[in-house]
Amino acid sequence: IVLTAHPTEVNRRTMLLKHQRIKAILEQFDRSDLIEYEKRTLLRDLRAQVASLWETDELRRSKPSPLKEARSGLAVVENVLWRAVPSFLRKLDDVLVNETGYSLPLDIAPIKISSWMGGDRDGNPNVTPEITFEVSMMSRWSAATLFKADIEKLRSELSLKPASKELLAISENSREPYRSVLKQIESSLQDTIDWTSAKLKNQSTEGLKPLLKTSDLMAPLKIIHSSLLETNNQDLANGLLTDIIRRVAAFGLTLLPLDIRQESTRHSEALDAITRYLGIGSYLQWDEITRRNWLSTELSSKRPLLPKKILDDGGKSIGFSYNVIDTLKTFEMISILGDESLGAYVISQCQQASDILAVALLQQEYSVSSPLRVVPLFETLDDLERSANTIEALFSIPTYTGRINNKQEIMVGYSDSAKDAGRLAASWAQYNAQEAMINVAKKYNIDITFFHGKGGTVGRGGNPAIYNAILAHPPNTINGRFRVTEQGEMITQNFGQDAIAERTFDLFTAGVLVERFSKRPFLKQEWRDMMVSLSTISCQAYRQIVREEPRFVPYFRKATPEMELAGLNVGSRPSKRNPKGGVESLRAIPWVFAWTQTRFNLPTWLGVGEALSTEYKNNPKILLDMYNEWPWFQTLIDLLEMILVKSEVKIAENYDKQLVHDNESITLGQELRTKLQVTSQAVLQVSGNPGLQSNNYLLLRSLAVRNPYVDPLNIIQAELLRRLRSNEEAVENKLSEEELNVLQDALLITINGIANGMRNSG
Repeated sequence: IVLTAHPTEVNRRTMLLKHQRIKAILEQFDRSDLIEYEKRTLLRDLRAQVASLWETDELRRSKPSPLKEARSGLAVVENVLWRAVPSFLRKLDDVLVNETGYSLPLDIAPIKISSWMGGDRDGNPNVTPEITFEVSMMSRWSAATLFKADIEKLRSELSLKPASKELLAISENSREPYRSVLKQIESSLQDTIDWTSAKLKNQSTEGLKPLLKTSDLMAPLKIIHSSLLETNNQDLANGLLTDIIRRVAAFGLTLLPLDIRQESTRHSEALDAITRYLGIGSYLQWDEITRRNWLSTELSSKRPLLPKKILDDGGKSIGFSYNVIDTLKTFEMISILGDESLGAYVISQCQQASDILAVALLQQEYSVSSPLRVVPLFETLDDLERSANTIEALFSIPTYTGRINNKQEIMVGYSDSAKDAGRLAASWAQYNAQEAMINVAKKYNIDITFFHGKGGTVGRGGNPAIYNAILAHPPNTINGRFRVTEQGEMITQNFGQDAIAERTFDLFTAGVLVERFSKRPFLKQEWRDMMVSLSTISCQAYRQIVREEPRFVPYFRKATPEMELAGLNVGSRPSKRNPKGGVESLRAIPWVFAWTQTRFNLPTWLGVGEALSTEYKNNPKILLDMYNEWPWFQTLIDLLEMILVKSEVKIAENYDKQLVHDNESITLGQELRTKLQVTSQAVLQVSGNPGLQSNNYLLLRSLAVRNPYVDPLNIIQAELLRRLRSNEEAVENKLSEEELNVLQDALLITINGIANGMRNSG
């Protein structure tokens, strides 16, 4: 599970912590043994927390830095996952023993947590090599601090004397062998804390002997565990010590290993600078075959491309651009951080095999001792459709396959593909691409692990039903291995509290296990043909509006708070890859976020109505068979139905009344609302439900409770947008700065409120 810094958590961390404290107090009120004094004390505490919450500024007044984002990720581990992971593994072990008779191996971690916070530099100039280094050191400092506290507690428990010969040997025959060894571990962990602190302050680390490899911490703990078992102290062995060993297996000494992510063009620019420096031409002007041949040759060679220490003067002596120097320094930083600190190197906008070879070569150039897994990310519809050919070209290069030990990780992007082609076409492209890539991998005897880059919303590949979402993936594409991103508000929802985090782990584990051993339905050719037709129709309908309709962009700007979202300060990276671009350069998150605010949810359903209604007229039986017999298609339709029941035509129409004034945009808004109604009818025809989500009582009940609070916020938001935009256009009688600040704050609070009410943002 990869925690990302994608900017969709609208709530301040301060507010989240206050909510958690209030929740804890309310849980205490449920105790049946409370005496009157305790009740009065809890009531005073509750009033104090509510008063503090009421008087606290709800808004972020500045954008969070990458370091702040990273600290929020570490806080999730420190405050919740540090307890939840061993608790979940203890439960999993108990179930395994009861059901199979086998225990979960002590040093095996079925669940691993990693992070993009401080490593994801795709389109974020604020994430520099120095930031990544600092975040990695922060993570090691946190790990050492947490483990030291655990070891201190364990040392107070293990005062016994009987021990195995192996433990006595490493304790030098101490009278209290367990405490002696644990004291040594404590000392090493303190050295680790001091070492990371010195690294962060750029101070000397002389004399310190930090623990840098997880095995150095795991080995003595396993010896202690074996000794306790050997001396018939099973209860002590299987208590806190087991939890610590499982934490070591799950988190290691880096707590949250970082993935690096960068756009493919940055690597191409760096290699172009290098080839020009070497006088062998322009890498950017070479065709794909020429690039592959040169990269393969260099990967087989041991000679460096550039002189050592060439970046000592910042690359000024050779005239490299800032972007090129930043890219090269990133690889230099990777080589310095060493083993375990980093996980994968994800290449966004990956289009060709050379994009993957380029990263492999740059790692080699900087002598990375344990090279990061090079992970291509296929995002757009075109990239997904040619992904199998890209992988085939890659696997046909022995220089590359000889390096990967028959294992390859591939990331599938759900956000940009949906923004590019619409939800339905993107979903089918993702399904097809995974199937095709698995077939290519089998041909070359390579094990594929798919890394799913999903957002919180359905429009960005999210699915609140984790278990069903896993079972809906194409057959033979998970095989017991599942890697997925968790971002923003979904981190809070799924991992914000111990019990909920454990439940989330339950669902992930159950889904992966059931998928591994379940027989999947055979995909009939007529179903495939139907999906090709549905995808074609929906993609054309989606793009006709989003790309080709000249009225659309002006309408989008007027009818949604897209332009005002920047004031939320929810993330460290810009909302656009290209600051001067239009909708096409807008990142998927603000694109979805803007439509979620108006309750129109357009990116999720646009194009679906035309496709389903057209094919239902021609082939209703096939569509009904697909819904009833194919879990993937049923999940797709059910998710669309869930989004449609959350959409409110009247609310969206009010935004138009308040904010849209030209006839062309007014007409387009009417046309789009008609499309929404057509889509709802078409989806119901396929699902057979009498009403949207009529079989989902919990959701309908939730909406009935939630909407009376959210609806007024939408009305207020539309009015605030009208006033603020009118003020911008006014020549006379402009609002005072104080009045403007009040309206802007009120607008941002409505955005927060609606995002919380809708349970997701982007």
